[in-house]
Amino acid sequence: MLVVLVLLSVMLLGGLALARLTEIGTLASGNAAFHEAAVQASEIGLNTAFAAVKALTDEDTSIAGWYSSTTQSTDANGLPDVTWGAAPSITVGALTVQYVAERACTVSPVTNPLRQCLVKQIPQPSSHVAGQEQLDPPNSKQYRITVMVTGPKGTRTWVQSLVTKG
Repeated sequence: MLVVLVLLSVMLLGGLALARLTEIGTLASGNAAFHEAAVQASEIGLNTAFAAVKALTDEDTSIAGWYSSTTQSTDANGLPDVTWGAAPSITVGALTVQYVAERACTVSPVTNPLRQCLVKQIPQPSSHVAGQEQLDPPNSKQYRITVMVTGPKGTRTWVQSLVTKG
């Protein structure tokens, strides 16, 4: 009788351990699926923000809630210190997508783009000698777009992208 009780106890503990492993696997796959859905939803925020940046007519004036004409200070994770409650939001299924955009410049208005902003300059093929290429004028401006995706139970996913407006 004692042997039967010990065997039943061991089988009960084994069954509980197996049930717990199955639950952990389900939770992990659910987290992976949420992360994938959040990254896909962030593309909508990124495309919307880029379209809004391309439509800007006055890049030297910040727009409350979503656009800053200069680079903002960041927290320890590299995310801009902004008020996310004022940022535009888009609903994608059960997810809420918000975005902010910053021009990659240290001052506004910009008087010397090569010193005050992150610019994209593409070497021109007029010279084939390395280091002797002519560069495009500094008219391709860089912007950092940060997208926050909020999901069920307050989970958040952040995506940042550097885009060029030529």
